[in-house]
Amino acid sequence: MSGAALIGGYAADLLVGDPRRWHPVAGFGRLALALERRAYAPTRRRGALYAGALVAATALAGELAARLAGRRVALALLTWASLGGRSLAREARALAAHVRHDDLAAARGALPALCGRDPAGLDAPQLCRAAVESVAENTGDAVVGALVWGALAGPAGVAAYRAANTLDAMVGHRDDRYADFGWAAARLDDALSWPAARAAAALTALCAPVAGGLPAATWRTVRHDGAAHPSPNAGRIEAAFAGALGLRLGGPLAYGGRAELRPPLGDGRPPGPQDVERAVRLSLAVGAAAAAACAALRAWRLAR
Repeated sequence: MSGAALIGGYAADLLVGDPRRWHPVAGFGRLALALERRAYAPTRRRGALYAGALVAATALAGELAARLAGRRVALALLTWASLGGRSLAREARALAAHVRHDDLAAARGALPALCGRDPAGLDAPQLCRAAVESVAENTGDAVVGALVWGALAGPAGVAAYRAANTLDAMVGHRDDRYADFGWAAARLDDALSWPAARAAAALTALCAPVAGGLPAATWRTVRHDGAAHPSPNAGRIEAAFAGALGLRLGGPLAYGGRAELRPPLGDGRPPGPQDVERAVRLSLAVGAAAAAACAALRAWRLAR
């Protein structure tokens, strides 16, 4: 069953983690960077051709892998390579440990492994807030999203989704270089992440008791605050984590020296290092629930 392939890929990520050598996502990133050097122009048209060609080629590669290795084997391997739950938990826990031991310099040094915001000058609550927000967002992007597209479209779907998500991280920025060139990559990632973000928020509400939260309070925070976030997807899952953990997320941050003021999510207290651990526990529960639900969806679709 292809549903079992999704479970197998998820289990491999938890037990083994990312491939240590020849990681296909890292290889895709190098290819995308090399192509960007040749194709770059500060226009939306050039960026759309760049993103479209790479995502389409990756989907075709996923389909070719399915034909060569078999759909179940290809789906399991591509799911394993696309997920990032184990590494996300590891990096978040490392940052929390540094904060717990009052080593803020080490915590700031650990933050870039979780997110791209500027770590300089962040105090302990701000570092923990960044970690919780990153755990939340990446639970949607790096875990639930890959599983949803594996269930909906098999190996090609997982490959295309991970390619779009990686391109958004590389070029989907609003700075002078990528405002136009990265527009298509960002919009494509938004579109592909839309179902996963809503599914992840719903599963977070369902799993809230794992972290001491209440499903009703979690969903209330999603409905009240989720749409205020500048991202149509990250806001839902971050609001869900804020509600489930009883925290207040959002506030000032900076990317590449450019300051932003994010709207508040939730009405609880500021996060501490113990809340980072709770966020990791919630993320793992959401990932397990997503794997089970997506495996069932995949099996049902194939049975039809």
